Amino acid sequence: MPADQTPTRSLSEFVRETAERDNPGDVFELESHKMLEVKVRGRIWSKLGAMVAYKGNLTFKREGMLEGGIMKALVRAVTSEMEPLAKIEGQGVCYLADQGKEITIVRLTGDGLNVNGNDLLAFEDTVHHDITMHRRVADMASGGLFSVKLHGQGMVAILSHGTPLTLRVTPQTPIFTDPNATVAWSENLQPQLRMDASLRSFLGRGGGETLQMVFQGDGFVVVQPYEEHAGLRSDDSGNSGSSRSNGGLGDLFG
Repeated sequence: MPADQTPTRSLSEFVRETAERDNPGDVFELESHKMLEVKVRGRIWSKLGAMVAYKGNLTFKREGMLEGGIMKALVRAVTSEMEPLAKIEGQGVCYLADQGKEITIVRLTGDGLNVNGNDLLAFEDTVHHDITMHRRVADMASGGLFSVKLHGQGMVAILSHGTPLTLRVTPQTPIFTDPNATVAWSENLQPQLRMDASLRSFLGRGGGETLQMVFQGDGFVVVQPYEEHAGLRSDDSGNSGSSRSNGGLGDLFG
C-alpha cells in the first residue's frame, strides 16, 4: 500500500476483525484492552454508567444509598471520590468500559486489594467490598480521599489510563505517590496522607499538587502514567456538570 494511501477494510473484514471473541469459562473476559465482557449468572457489580451493551435478560440497579451499612452511606453522601456502583442481575452477557481506559483483571483467592474508587470497573458478587476513608471526617465535604477494599474469592476489573506500573514497598523503601495517579495497593498497606509544599512546582496540575500518599511496610502500590482529577464530568443525561452530588446527606433518604 502506498505511504500516502489511507488504510481501509472491506465491510466483511471489519466485522470479522472486531467481532466478539467467545471464550467459555471465566465470568470476566477481555474483548480488548479497553472492553470487558461479563457473563452474568446471577449478580455482578460494576461502576455506574460503565455498561455499553448487553444481551440476555439483565436488569441494572444503582446501589442503594443505605446498602452495606450507614458508614458506606455517609461516605457516598459527602464525597465525590467514590463512584456509585450498579448491580447487574439476571442471565446474560454485558460489555463494560470507561472513557477508553485500560482494563486489568485480577483474581482474588482469599486475599485482598485496595482500589481507588474511581478506578474500580467491576467485581464478582463473591467479592466483599468496604469503603475506606483516608482523611478525617471533617475533610469529607471538601473532597476527602476514599478507596474500596476488596477481599474474598473472585475476579476484579480495575481501570488505568495507560499501562499501570507496580512498585514494591518494603520497610526500608517506602513509596511516595501522587493521589491522582494512584490506582491500587496491597490489602495490608494503610497509606498516610501528608502535605509537602516543596513539591508544589513538580507534582500535579492543580490545587492538590502538594498532597502525597505515603506507603510504608511490606507490599505494593500500583500507579498510572496520568493524573486523574475529578473536575467536571458528564452526568447520566449527557450534560457536563459537577462530579459532586447536590443532594448531600439528603441523598441518604431520597
